[in-house]
Amino acid sequence: NSILADETIVPVPVLHPVCYWKFASLPRYSQSCSDYKLNTLKQMPVLPKKPEVCPFQGVNVKNLESDEKPSTSAPVVENQVKHEKSEEDFAFDEPPLKKMKSATSPEGKPVKSLGGNKVKEEFEMNWDIVQVLSDRTNVEPWVCANLIRLFKEENTIPFIVRYRKELINNLEADALREVQQTLEELRTVAKKTHTMIQKLKKEGKLSGCLFTSLLNCRTLEELDHVTTPYKMGSKGTKAQRAKQLGLEPAALSLLQSPMALNLFSYIRPNTKGLANIQEVEAGVQHILADIFAKDKDTLDFIRRLCQQRYICIQSALAKVSSKNSNEKDIDKFQIYHEFSCNIKNIQHHQILAINRGENLKILTVKVNIPDGVKNEFCWWCVNERWRPKQFLKPELMRILRNSVEDAYKRLIYPLLCREFRSKLTSDAEKESVMMFGRNLRQLLLTSPVRGRTLMGVDPGYKHGCKLAIISPTSQILHTDIVYLHSGQGFREAEKIKRLLLQFSCSTVVIGNGTACRETEAYFADLIMKKYFAPLDVVYCIVSEAGASIYSVSPEASKEMPDLDPNLRSAVSIARRVQDPLAELVKIEPKHIGVGMYQHDVSQTLLKATLDSVVEECVSFVGVDINICSEILLRHIAGLNATRARNIIEWREKNGPFINREQLKEVKGLGPKTFQQCAGFIRFNQDYIKTFSGTQLTSEKQGKKKSKPTPSASYQPNPLDQTSVEKFLNYCKKVKKKCNYFFIFSDNNLFSLLRQEYLSFR
Repeated sequence: NSILADETIVPVPVLHPVCYWKFASLPRYSQSCSDYKLNTLKQMPVLPKKPEVCPFQGVNVKNLESDEKPSTSAPVVENQVKHEKSEEDFAFDEPPLKKMKSATSPEGKPVKSLGGNKVKEEFEMNWDIVQVLSDRTNVEPWVCANLIRLFKEENTIPFIVRYRKELINNLEADALREVQQTLEELRTVAKKTHTMIQKLKKEGKLSGCLFTSLLNCRTLEELDHVTTPYKMGSKGTKAQRAKQLGLEPAALSLLQSPMALNLFSYIRPNTKGLANIQEVEAGVQHILADIFAKDKDTLDFIRRLCQQRYICIQSALAKVSSKNSNEKDIDKFQIYHEFSCNIKNIQHHQILAINRGENLKILTVKVNIPDGVKNEFCWWCVNERWRPKQFLKPELMRILRNSVEDAYKRLIYPLLCREFRSKLTSDAEKESVMMFGRNLRQLLLTSPVRGRTLMGVDPGYKHGCKLAIISPTSQILHTDIVYLHSGQGFREAEKIKRLLLQFSCSTVVIGNGTACRETEAYFADLIMKKYFAPLDVVYCIVSEAGASIYSVSPEASKEMPDLDPNLRSAVSIARRVQDPLAELVKIEPKHIGVGMYQHDVSQTLLKATLDSVVEECVSFVGVDINICSEILLRHIAGLNATRARNIIEWREKNGPFINREQLKEVKGLGPKTFQQCAGFIRFNQDYIKTFSGTQLTSEKQGKKKSKPTPSASYQPNPLDQTSVEKFLNYCKKVKKKCNYFFIFSDNNLFSLLRQEYLSFR
């Protein structure tokens, strides 16, 4: 790969190789390492080097000193690193702005292009997909071009964010998801456009003007506006019927050579639509209106004009809603019975609420465009854009003005309303989905409670409270049912105390479902009276959203086949505190309940985004491949259910993985998959040593030599506990001794390596 290309390198001394990397002890962060500020308090000794070797090539030193973020090129002692919590971690804040770095970024000079900003797409259009993507996502064009190529090469978002930072200008994962979704929307428009072109060409309806109009479409609304008259079963537009009567030459002549136009020559008394001069003028007017409404420059002008004016969306109570709807449903939308707001200021949740009320036929919604927009547009069309090349007679000028007004009222105004509503709904859905993603990330990256025996309590009234005690390694020790709220609380307290003392459990985890408050008060009262002495018992409340769904899922049946589904939910509640990430990935993200208007947004977009967030969290935290479950493993970047199953089968057959190179022996893991997933997989050296020692002891006791496994030829690599093993391979490549580590001035893994290096120290 290009990561290890010819780059400027700086030697930095490291400790003896026996100092292993302690990845497991590091806290989980919801942002990448480069998002946290590092305070440089101690400089490393300057080593002899060539004059041209400089880690700050092309960077102004004054800028680095005065910049808010210090240079990531300067080493920092581990215990002096301060991690400041970003406000963007909170789900109730505004969405974070895209992280745009300048060319003088202290994190490394970005590589601006992989091969120019021109990207060849399967379906060519009259607009540049890179420029349109940049305009819609507010991302620089060269970054968009690089992202298109990276996505085309099937690179995953976690891999791009961590290992291709210099190609994306240090964008965050949320920004990459937005670019990916917008790119798919543009490609969908292009694909549907070319499908429609082929269909119209086959039917013989494709003209040069229509072909150009189709290739100019950038949204599905524009495409629908152009192609509606040509759909099967359509009666045709007024303009089409006028063209069938032969009035198109008259309409074109009015714009190009009006002096030679004689409308009376088109009168046919026995033909409907040409019987008199009024019908002829109406036909010409309809053709001109159709030309105006499909002209690209005309539509661009009216859109720019609307951006400068006050456009509002209004909602009111529907007249028929009181008869057909429930009064409770009507009261839910009371604030929207007489509602008006500027489309630039309206909130996303308000759009979703208005849409829901409209779907329930409780509200009527319209977009109000002021008359000033219409007046200025009509003046511009008559006097500039569609001004005739020759002098117009008064009766022809009247036809031209009527055509412009008809085009605006009948064709352009409805198109603008559809575009505004579609844009508002699309933005609201995207923001709602992004909010889902932010909340889900915050939940998945909750700090785990390690090394404790936990009692999970699924509260209830009639059917009792389900108990499950799990060990520090998530093994089920005991399950039971107690009835705390049916007059048997004192007798059940003795059972709970006996269980807590038997398993030395001092932490109680209560689900926040039915009877949660009563159960909390019950345990709080016992703790206050020191009933569980000598144990110092504490309790916490955790969300049980999705626990019931998981308890009856095939995964739960496979994992806990002998347990009742009600008891499985108690086990899940306890494990959510012990290891939230490993437990919550077993549940469908949309069932966790971390957002609003879940059923109003696009389910395809919601599922894709939430799955991507889960993949991002699991990949950035990393998993120990020798002890993780199949469900957790399938969420690693580059892996899927089949590949995860193959890894588990290989592990069960050959024993634990010793280093990353063994991944290449797994069926279905080719070079591309290995590249995507290798950096996010960890190998616990202590576990490997323990397993190898146990195996050796059993062989001595049995006095039989077993056949060497394929793992015997591999040696453990201490750096396999981290994501920077590539640097050790590079040291071997250049045949250097391990007295120095090589830090690249290239930005690929610069920030990450520095963070790992500090941990190594």
